[in-house]
Amino acid sequence: MLKTYIIDLKSRIAVYIPVKGDTIDKKMAEYINNYPDRQKLKIMFMRESEGVYQFGTKRIGVKVAKDKIEIRVGGGFLSIDEFLDQYTPAELEKLERKDPIKRTAERLAVQKTLVGKEQRESSPIAGTTSPRRQQTAKSPFKK
Repeated sequence: MLKTYIIDLKSRIAVYIPVKGDTIDKKMAEYINNYPDRQKLKIMFMRESEGVYQFGTKRIGVKVAKDKIEIRVGGGFLSIDEFLDQYTPAELEKLERKDPIKRTAERLAVQKTLVGKEQRESSPIAGTTSPRRQQTAKSPFKK
């Protein structure tokens, strides 16, 4: 029963398939596919070439030393666990900022404020006001 449950569970989760003959990619696949909480792996590793991966917006160098995955950071290396702990939050934030739906929603956000008895609508986009406001505003040009 437990074996059937595990097989069913694994079939629902995407599996990382390594490139044949690439020992680094094989080790990455082993790490990713056996990661205890796959939901925490929110940023995917995309292989570019042997030892070179894209992680969110970062291009990273990966090597295997003493049967452990190490990722090049600055002048040294971090273990893959340390790398994920350190860089996942920043990459998630970058992806969230690039989300076109969220950016559109922010642009369309209209803040209503009361100015005296007149209701005024303003947008966070510099220098724009609603059509209602434009109708009541006097033009600086003479007609």
